[in-house]
Amino acid sequence: MILREHVQAEAELVGRAAVLTDGTALTVEGVFLDESHGLRISIAGHIGKWPISTIRMLQP
Repeated sequence: MILREHVQAEAELVGRAAVLTDGTALTVEGVFLDESHGLRISIAGHIGKWPISTIRMLQP
């Protein structure tokens, strides 16, 4: 079940635009499972991975 949710989140998020809490708009590069935070994402052009709760998806 967890793996299925991870695959679904990856399909929905990778390649989509995202706005960091500092207002920077970039692209989601990857989705990862984290024991402490659940899903984390990596953002193109930035080092590190963030909990998914720290981003806002841009609406079309």
